Formats: sequence, C-alpha cells, structure tokens
Amino acid sequence: MALTENLGKKVSLKIVKQVDFGVYLGNSQEKVLLPKKQVPKGAENGDTVEVFLYKDSSDRLIATTNEPKITLGEIKALKVADTGKIGAFLDWGLEKDLLLPFREQTAKVRKGDEVLVSLYIDKSDRLCATMKVYDMLRQDSPYQKDDRVEGIIYDTSDNFGMFVAVDDCFSALIPKREAFGALRVGERIHARVIRVREDGKLDLAVREKSFLQMDADAGMIWERLEENGGKLPFTDKAEPERIKAEFGLSKNAFKRAVGRLLKEGKIVIREKSIEICKR
Repeated sequence: MALTENLGKKVSLKIVKQVDFGVYLGNSQEKVLLPKKQVPKGAENGDTVEVFLYKDSSDRLIATTNEPKITLGEIKALKVADTGKIGAFLDWGLEKDLLLPFREQTAKVRKGDEVLVSLYIDKSDRLCATMKVYDMLRQDSPYQKDDRVEGIIYDTSDNFGMFVAVDDCFSALIPKREAFGALRVGERIHARVIRVREDGKLDLAVREKSFLQMDADAGMIWERLEENGGKLPFTDKAEPERIKAEFGLSKNAFKRAVGRLLKEGKIVIREKSIEICKR
C-alpha cells in the first residue's frame, strides 16, 4: 500500500535511512521523514516505529510519534485554537493545527469553542476537519427512556431542533418543541431521554418533567422579578415568542411557574404586569 494511502492513519514503518535531521521510514521505493526530535532514543535501521502520517505546513507527507487527538474514521471533540480567513484551526495535538473550513462548519465557531468533528481528505489531498458528522454517529446506545445522558450539540435545524452526540458518539436530537433556552452548537448538555426511536436514535429533553421543573422555573421568574424592582411588564398571556426570548421557556411552562407563585401568594397578576405582592 502506498504511504499516501495511509494519510490520517497510524501505521508501523521500518527505519530505512538515518540522516542528520531525522530518519526515513518506509521501503526502498517510498520513504517518509520522521523529524529528529520525534525519533525514539537508540532507534536504528531496521527498527519498526509506530507513527501517524499527516502533511506539514508545506503540504509534504510527514510522520510523527506524537499522539494525534483524532485519526481518520474517528469522531472527537476538539478545541478551536484560532480562526482565520479560510476557516477555524483546531488543536489536535500536533505541531500544525487542523483546518476546519467554513463550508464544513454547521455553525460559526469562535476561538476557545469545543466542536465535534471527523477527519476527511480534501481535493488537494490534505487532512481537514468537518462538523458534518450525522452519518458517522452510532445508533446502538445502551440508554432507555428517562435515563440521564451527556452530550455535545453539533448541528441545528429550524425544522427539527438541536442535533446532539450523546457520549460524543450516539445519535440524538433535542426536538424543536424541547429546544428552549440559549442552546448553541458546541455546548455540552445534560439531558433526559424522552424517547428511543425504532432506528435507535434518541430524543432528548434538557428540562425536567413538568412537575419537577416547575419549582426551578418559578425560582427563576422570582429572581427576575426582584432584579426588575418587583415587576414584569407583561403577564402570562404574553406571546410565546416573547416568553421564550425573556426566559427560554414555553408559554405552558411559564404559566405553570407563574401559577405556582400565585398559589403561594408571592405575586399578583394585573392587567399588563406581574408584580410581587407587597406585604
């Protein structure tokens, strides 16, 4: 197999030549350089070395004994080290950062973000990253309804909701009806499984069941009332879009929480406002 066919993979190669600046690995027909600082101490001609093959800043095939954070065929969450005119650059544990082109981003990423990616080889035979990992995620998770899971959001859809990789490998979705709050691509979430589909994919909710979530929502609304001098300039009859924008809640969840505060005698609902009861 040609060395270039192992681009992005870990392989074991023999040392065939030693030079001042490193050693060459391969065979008499094909060789790849392993830089001097990467050569194992005491290595000699004929020894086998496990290396990862990628391309340096001059697009030359090169070997490294450093451990990459991702190899071809894997899905991993990597940190954005920087951004530039052609895309983002990810830290994958090697001297040269990994390019995530704009066209392969499912959302705009920023320095410091964590993104779920896989490797691919572009038209110029260079290794690049893509956030379009939907088809690579597994559908054989061990989770059942009401199990608690963790995952990372890797894509969004106005029609379907937020796409999540549970444990960074299992296919899941926060349906649009459950996608409340300021969720964004790259965010790690804790969620509850609300459905296991026939194909094995998971539907998730980031909120508790309504009777458990009500207290937390009521507490949040109470805090907002206190911050706003004891008054909100709208009622539980406000438009759903405004409620979602203000609190990240559905209208039903907002009404349940307001109802809890009302029942406890903490608030009064006026024609155009909600106010803290004056003692």
